Amino acid sequence: MTDQELIIPTTANEALALNQPIVEDHEYTTLNLGPTHPATHGIFQNILQMDGDRIVSGEQTVGYIHRAFEKIAERRPFYQITTLTDRMNYCSSPINNFGWHLTVEKLLGINVPKRAQYIRVIMMELARISDHLICNSILGVDTGAYSGFLYVMQEREKIYEIYEEMCGARLTTNMGRFGGMERDLSPTAIAKIRDLVNNSLPRIMGEFEKMFNRNRIFMDRTVNVGGITGKRAMEYGFTGPNLRAAGIDYDVRVMEPYSSYEDFDFEIPVGHNGDTYDRFMVRNGEIHESMKIVRQALENLPEGPYYANEDHYYLPPKREVYRNMEALIYHFKIVMGEIDAPAGEVYQAVEGGNGEVGFYLVSDGGRAPFRLHFRRPSFIYYQAYPEMCKGLTISDAVAIMSSLNVIAGELDA
Repeated sequence: MTDQELIIPTTANEALALNQPIVEDHEYTTLNLGPTHPATHGIFQNILQMDGDRIVSGEQTVGYIHRAFEKIAERRPFYQITTLTDRMNYCSSPINNFGWHLTVEKLLGINVPKRAQYIRVIMMELARISDHLICNSILGVDTGAYSGFLYVMQEREKIYEIYEEMCGARLTTNMGRFGGMERDLSPTAIAKIRDLVNNSLPRIMGEFEKMFNRNRIFMDRTVNVGGITGKRAMEYGFTGPNLRAAGIDYDVRVMEPYSSYEDFDFEIPVGHNGDTYDRFMVRNGEIHESMKIVRQALENLPEGPYYANEDHYYLPPKREVYRNMEALIYHFKIVMGEIDAPAGEVYQAVEGGNGEVGFYLVSDGGRAPFRLHFRRPSFIYYQAYPEMCKGLTISDAVAIMSSLNVIAGELDA
């Protein structure tokens, strides 16, 4: 028997150093971080075993707002499922909406016009910017810096105004249709988008980054905190900014392009250590790249229709519904699911604000999915949270959770 085997760990630090279990008669504290706590940003629980202020181990508890979206989807027509998708990650709703529309379009074999694809790219990149603005500014709040949040929320409000111009909604949007968009970009929307990506947002991001990127207090709170290697992140199934922060340059927009993303020139920001600071910096970099994509889309916006000529699946314009009996009939048949979909099995992924958002759809030829599964990135990477917090303090655990950008609606679905 070696000397190390003779040592009985009585503290969490000793146990971690020796990679041995903690003795049962040592007194530890059980701490519930959540489910209703300002630092969790949602309803989920972390049961932490503490040795003083150090985290020995943790266990997640999810499902507090589980709404059974997948089961509900099996009883709904395809069009009515759209409103379920934007209530997962409500910080970037259009990406979820268009991901679902792309899935159904793949099943139906619909070719979306180029103009509609570019408009979708613009809206999805604005949604990504909004998502990252919220995540990074809230990380600042959770580490004690509130001012940055106030700076960027003005820009998020401008993005919501663009959504409102497109569809009348701000948070849970519904601006797309199977086969294209519900309406074209208006001159007002184009003017708002140009001002955002060319003027106000670059200026505000410059101020925001000066406030945080080299801030000694912020760096002390985030550098080498909650790190994860690229190999370990891939074993968990990480995607999106959390995977790229660990040095893996996987992006669905590049690896499996959709909606004409192959037409755009942009970089994939990657980190090195996979820690909280790298996740923050990767999201900042992606905001700049998203602005670059939006500028390209506006400059090269194709002419032509903004929806496909698919009477059986594309909702007719409202002005026609009010005036034309045939349009009214098609509107009713489409919304109420009176048209059978072809049998088939498809999977479509999009690069969401948190990572790969996927829709696995099985159709038996009926009017609703036989089976529908949502790939929710928050649910996948949250599994690594206890491992990333082990040996750190409660304040570190809060920063790590914030940098992972766990969205409760997506986590539970």
